[in-house]
Amino acid sequence: MSSSTNYREILHQTALKAPTSSGVYLWRNEENTVIYVGKAKNLKNRLSSYFSGQKELKTRLLISHAASIEYITTLNEYEALILENNLIKKYTPRYNINLKDGKSYPVLRITKEDYPKIFRTRRILQDGSTYFGPYPDVAALDVFIETIFKLYPLRHCRTLRKREAPCLYYHMNQCKAPCCNKISKEEYNEYIQEIIALLEGQSQENIEKLTAQMKAAAAELNFEKASRLRDGIKALMIMHNQNVVQDFDSMDKDYIGYYSEGELVSFTVLKIRQGKLLGRENYRAESLNDDDDLVGEFMACYYEDSSQIPPNIVIPTTKSLEIIKKWLAETYSDINCHLSIVDSNSPRETASMNMCIQNAKEDIVRRLRDRGDTPAMEELKEKLGLPCLPVRIEGFDIAHIGGKFPVASLISFYNGNPDKKNYRYFRLKTTDGYIDDFASMREAVSRRYTRLLNEQSELPDLLLIDGGIGQVNAVNEILQALGLDIPIAGLAKRDEEIYRPGNSTPICLPKRSDALRLLQRVRDETHRFATSRNQKLRTKENTDSIFLELPGVGKKRALELQKQFTTLENLTKQEESAIAQCLHIKAFEAAQILLSAKNLLEIREEKKKTQRLSLGKAGTTKETAAEAQYISDLASLALSAAEDSDSYSIKKEKSND
Repeated sequence: MSSSTNYREILHQTALKAPTSSGVYLWRNEENTVIYVGKAKNLKNRLSSYFSGQKELKTRLLISHAASIEYITTLNEYEALILENNLIKKYTPRYNINLKDGKSYPVLRITKEDYPKIFRTRRILQDGSTYFGPYPDVAALDVFIETIFKLYPLRHCRTLRKREAPCLYYHMNQCKAPCCNKISKEEYNEYIQEIIALLEGQSQENIEKLTAQMKAAAAELNFEKASRLRDGIKALMIMHNQNVVQDFDSMDKDYIGYYSEGELVSFTVLKIRQGKLLGRENYRAESLNDDDDLVGEFMACYYEDSSQIPPNIVIPTTKSLEIIKKWLAETYSDINCHLSIVDSNSPRETASMNMCIQNAKEDIVRRLRDRGDTPAMEELKEKLGLPCLPVRIEGFDIAHIGGKFPVASLISFYNGNPDKKNYRYFRLKTTDGYIDDFASMREAVSRRYTRLLNEQSELPDLLLIDGGIGQVNAVNEILQALGLDIPIAGLAKRDEEIYRPGNSTPICLPKRSDALRLLQRVRDETHRFATSRNQKLRTKENTDSIFLELPGVGKKRALELQKQFTTLENLTKQEESAIAQCLHIKAFEAAQILLSAKNLLEIREEKKKTQRLSLGKAGTTKETAAEAQYISDLASLALSAAEDSDSYSIKKEKSND
């Protein structure tokens, strides 16, 4: 028996012997280092839950690194929260929230040189340079720098080298060419001092001081300097006011929202002061806590000083609201802070909270993209028994409206993230006019992988089908016919069950499973891509005139027929002379148009009949929907009906190649 198995058994026995009271528990590793601190209403139930059922990857990760459990009982859950917060600050456990700023704000750097350079950077070096900032609004800072370069003829080059002739910036009057000694150090540094004066301080006194300097320069008839100072003051005001958003409540508020994927958590705080959004702060963390406890854990880390706490804090719906209120009231008794959940009846509050959550979600997406979502792929390999890590996943979905405009989408995920350059769609031909998702899926898969075989291109590590066992078996038959051994999985929407070929018993993963989340992302993206293409085709039909399909009829004639006869059916009931008079054409041309119109109408009516029959067979009536063997029968029929045609089409494509 391995040491990890021994540790797991010891941990499990410790959990079973824990008391049923509230308290705090500490997970320690082999070095006796605290790796996680949590609280619970019932210690025994909470600790035992770690060892029951299928657990998410993050929980398994915690258990695999743990060697012992220690717990401390408390009188109530509130005391557990206080103790948990103190222990987290004391031990800084690896798997608890450890706030990390999601961004580094840019600063403005003025280099320490004879002829200093001004630029934006996120790196602060101890080289004697002068730094101003940080500035939360990058766009506003860029506007300020752009304005500065318009006002002051400063150098643009990264490295100052002696030149015999000045560059283009000199001839554009945007640089005084210090590289060619066209300006003295004293005159150049006078510009720098003026810029520093613009940047030093944000108070009204500083603005008034600069305004006085501007007036003095004007009085001395130094109009060039006066205009620079005037425009510099304007640019400074732009930089300090551009990151302010109006149309919020006049009260000071903090909106706190979060988004989590597995153990990854990102928090966003919107700071509203005097009715203005002054900034947005993102924080990244990794936590194994339950969602209901995340906000409380974050606030205990974030608000470390009473000066940081506004009169109002708005958070998402949480079960720990009353406990957090009590913690705020007792920890910061000198502050009157109103804590509330977002008011769903207030469009303004709802929009603000949605902004928080969306920002946090975007940060999670960036984090997943950066790390490649390896945990999800590893779990997927384990749960599905894949031969290798599913680095490349391709997904298929079908979209149609009553059998019209059937489209198959193909999307590709690489390292757990969308690879949009490899997205494809197929306008289906074999099922145009009737509903047969099995045949549609077979056509799309056959066309895709026949082409990959002919081109000897890279094959995916996993093929995901939006559907159940019927679609999976149908696709598997096609791959076998092509001699391909690509792992297949189907994700059914109803219960999020995973199906493998030849096995009607689904694989069920926990809702917070990283593997399930990845499959859902692939499935949802295939559905979005297919639906969007189907919508484009429907829009095109609705905007294009049916009369354009007639021979000898262009846009101008189609418009005349539309005005005169309205529909194709009405056109077929007309005499040749009426059509000839409408379009100002000869009788034989009108006769040809009339004949073509009748043929087109007949084709459309036949397709409508086929669609109506297909709708009935697809389960739109109660009688046919109740047939227990419908799915399997339809799959078998789809496979057998296209066996010959598929082999013929594949051979034909290969011969053409």
